[in-house]
This record gives sequence, C-alpha cells and structure tokens, in this order.
Amino acid sequence: MSAHEDTHAHDDHGHHHKETFVTKYIFSQDHKMIAKQYLITGTIMGVIGVIMSLLFRMQIAWPEQPNAIFEALLGKWAPEGVMDADIYLALVTIHGTIMVFFVLTAGLSGTFSNLLIPLQIGARDMASGFLNMVSYWLFFLSSVFMVLSLFVEAGPAAAGWTIYPPLSALPLAQSGSGMGMTLWLVSMAIFIASSLLGSLNYIVTVINLRTKGMSMTRLPLTIWAFFITAIIGVVSFPVLLSAALLLIMDRSFGTSFFLSDIFIQGEVLHYQGGSPVLFEHLFWFLGHPEVYIVILPAMGLVSEIMATNSRKPIFGYRAMIASILAIAFLSTIVWGHHMFVSGMNPFLGSVFTFTTLLIAIPSAVKAFNWITTLWKGNLQMNPAMLFSIGFVSTFITGGLTGIILGDSALDINVHDTYFVVAHFHLVMGISALYGMFAGIYHWFPKMWGRMLNKNLGYIHFWITAVCAYGVFFPMHFIGMAGLPRRYYTNSNFPLFDDLANVNVIITIFALIGGIVQIVYLYNFFGSIFFGKKTVQNPWKSTTLEWTAPIKHFHGNWEGEIPHVHRWSYDYSKPGHDTDFVPQNIPLKEGEEELQH
Repeated sequence: MSAHEDTHAHDDHGHHHKETFVTKYIFSQDHKMIAKQYLITGTIMGVIGVIMSLLFRMQIAWPEQPNAIFEALLGKWAPEGVMDADIYLALVTIHGTIMVFFVLTAGLSGTFSNLLIPLQIGARDMASGFLNMVSYWLFFLSSVFMVLSLFVEAGPAAAGWTIYPPLSALPLAQSGSGMGMTLWLVSMAIFIASSLLGSLNYIVTVINLRTKGMSMTRLPLTIWAFFITAIIGVVSFPVLLSAALLLIMDRSFGTSFFLSDIFIQGEVLHYQGGSPVLFEHLFWFLGHPEVYIVILPAMGLVSEIMATNSRKPIFGYRAMIASILAIAFLSTIVWGHHMFVSGMNPFLGSVFTFTTLLIAIPSAVKAFNWITTLWKGNLQMNPAMLFSIGFVSTFITGGLTGIILGDSALDINVHDTYFVVAHFHLVMGISALYGMFAGIYHWFPKMWGRMLNKNLGYIHFWITAVCAYGVFFPMHFIGMAGLPRRYYTNSNFPLFDDLANVNVIITIFALIGGIVQIVYLYNFFGSIFFGKKTVQNPWKSTTLEWTAPIKHFHGNWEGEIPHVHRWSYDYSKPGHDTDFVPQNIPLKEGEEELQH
C-alpha cells in the first residue's frame, strides 16, 4: 500500500501530472468523479422514468380522453391525443426497467459505493481505477441503448419489466416484441457487465485496501451494506445474463428454451419442448435479490445518517451486521414467492413461504434498532434525517403487506393486482429513493464542497412524503377489490366502475409528487454552482471521509492516510469535550473502545 501511496506526488491539483478536461471530467479514474457521473446519469434516467409514470397514470385516471400532452410526447402512439394500448404497456415496461436497474441499482449503489468505500475505509482509490471507469461507461452505454429503444419504429419493449415469454421471445407477438425488445436485451446485457465489474471492484477494495486499524468490526454500516450488496450482485446478476442470452437465442436463432406449442392465428409454430416457467425461475433468481441490492445500500446510508443526527451510537452495531448477512443469504432462496400462481408444485410453494416469512426477522431487527437509535437522541431534523425517518416509515408499512404476499394461500387473491404494485413501490421504490435522497442531502458537501438549501429540502421532503402515501396507500384497497395491474383502461369492466374516482385521486397525488421533484432538481443543480460553501465536517461526523480535504484531488489525503483507533460511532461518549470523536483520534489513557 505504501508503494501505491508514494505514486501520488501532488502538484497544485494534487496530481502527478496535469489533467485535461477529458481525463478529469469524462474518462476519469478518480472514484469521486465516477460517483458524480453515476449520480447525474441516474438522475437523468430517473426524470425519464418519472415522466413515463405520470403519462400512464394520466391514462388510467382519464382513459380514452384526448390529451394534448400525449400527442406532443407520444406522436403516432397517441392519435388525436388518445393513448394507444401498445404504448401504455411499453411505458410501464420501460418505467419499471429504468427505475429498478438504472436509478435504484446503478444510481444509488454506483454513486455511494464509489464515493464512500475508499473515503470511509481510508484508501487512495478503488482497487482498479480503470475497471471502475469501464464499469461506469458500460452503464452509460446501456442507458443510451435503453433510451434509443424508445425511438424505434415498432416501439420499445412491451412485455412488462419482467419480460416474460412468449411476449418477449416471439418478435411477431406484438409491436413491442420487435427491435425494441432486442435493444432492451442488449442494454441489460451491457448493464449486467457494468454491475459485475463494479461489484468485484468494491469487494476487492473493502477486503484489501483498509487503512491501518480499520478492522471489519470498525467499518461503518454503510461499507458493510455496500460490501454485502456487491456479493449478492456477483452471485445473482450472471443468472439474469444467462436468461437474457437464452432469450436472444429463442428470438433470433430458432431455439426453444422458453417456448412450447405456440399457435398464432391458427398456425402452429415450430417451437416445442421449452418452458416459460424456466424463464421465471431464472429472472426471479436475480429479481428478488435485486430488491435487496437496491434496499441494502439505502439501509447502510440511513444507519449512518441516523447515528450522526441523533448524536448517539447506532444501537446494536453487531446485530445490524448480522441482519445484513442474514438478509443477503435469505434473499437468494426466496425467489419462488413471485411464482405462486405459475403452476409450480404446491409443496415448493410452502417452502418458499417459509423462507419468505423468515426474512421478516432480520428486517425487523433493523427497524427496531433504528427506532432505538432515535429514542432519547438529540435529534437534528435536517432534510437527510427526515428522509431517513421517512425510509423507516415506508419500509415498515411496505414490509407489512409483504407478509400477505409471501403466503402462498393469501397471495393467490391479490396476485398481479394493484396490491402488489403498492407493496413493492413502498418497500423498494419509495424506501430506496428516500435512502438515496437522504444520502444526497448528507454527502452533497463531500461531493461538491457546497451545501444544499435546507428550506428547499424541507419542501421537497414533506410534499414527497404526503404524495408517496397518497399514491400507494389507496392502491392497496383497489388491489384488494381485484383491480388487475397493467390494464390500460378498466372501462370495459362494470365491476370496477366504483374504483375510477380512486384512480383519479392517486393520479393527482402522483402529478403533484412528480412536479415537486423540480424543486429538488433546482436545488441540486443550482447548489453545485451557487450553494453555500461547506466547512470541513458540517455534520460533526466521526467517519474518515470528513477528515479528507474539501478540495478534491486524486488520492483523497495529502501525505499519510489517517489511521483508525476506534469504531465508527463514538457520539456523545463520556469523558470527551465534544459530542463526537472521529475514528482517527487515538484512545485516551484508560479509555475503553465501545463495541455494541
């Protein structure tokens, strides 16, 4: 490591050679710059995803009514302002894909793993800066392919974000099964390569590049979360890659891995012997760990922010680590609960029910420990803290409905209804977004050397929080009433006429919640250039990243890297003048190191 350190002789930019604009801002190998690239790319993709959700929500609320916005944005797919049924399913498909993979996986994990792993473990950079750069550019390339698929003649992929065969396997099945579906598969294959390169880099960095004194039990919970997330990604993402490659072969080379006995307009196709349920197994073997690939980094960020803003040590540090490990293990053996109505063996359903309900235990441990961390703390209610508390709220409320969906007998009644949409949006979508927002408000000064506007942050949080529940709480009830998801209109079913007004209310909340994100975007991009300049350690935090200079240079610290003498959460420790003791401060004579 010392040899690695010695290569960084610092000139006025903190570099051993003068950097050009291209090497500093575009093809950068500095983990801090790559984190910014991930965040801004993820933000742009997020805006696209949210606009799509608002378009199809307007269609559900006011079906078959002409709308000038549809005509302007969708062109031929909205003749005379009335949305076409095919483009509705395509919007749902691409919205789900963008939000799950490009925003919550790459945008959240890519940003904060890159920013925090080297800074919090005391490393100059990632184990391989070059691989790190390649992983970002593969992510960027996959984003470009996904956006390009919106502009192909026959329309983008339209098989739902889970792309079940035969809609995804037969190019002739519908308009969205053609070139748009091919581009979706190519985009995802590149995305998976990006994720694997990033994950391997994170794992190697945490294992090999920790500074002197930084044992595994002194790591902040953020690093534990990123580390375990990367391991889950390495285990599960290759399975989705294999599913995508087999699907490409079914589509283009005449194989039938996922197709059997298909009739189109009375004509028998030549496919036989395949099974669409096989695809479901392969997809959900990634698809369920994916939920935790999304939520674990958010849990890590929230744990760190809550301890800092409660001015208390995190409650149950070792129990928190154990629960992360338990969640990681259990998440890989529960995928079948997405398939209770697929016709699989009922005995297998009972096995998946058991493992699914087990995962509630480590999740509850985390929730109770967060609440206990807040208990009697000296709470600093800044926007990051509010989003962290919001995260705990949506994680608990969304998780409770998971108990119903995890039971094979109960799931049959609400499977593929809006109940499922409400559940996973609360527990995964909104919770992970809250974690991401909390992280951005907290570490923005570290990334850009400036502060976000606190008052705009309060507006952003409160309106977002009210609208999130306004959208997804009523969805549980229309789901229990039997309303199926992904139908572009329900006007053909008199049974659902009474639910039309509820859909209008949901859409109004969605529109307000979407529009208020403009406040956040203004705050974010405005503060990069015009925000108030930060001080060295604005939150009075104990972790190592706040010991690095505000001015960025490749290598993070001038001179020697700080050594670690204590665990990550020495807040309000008796015998000290301040209510926080950074990790690089040696223990006083007779002082004991806390280990919770």
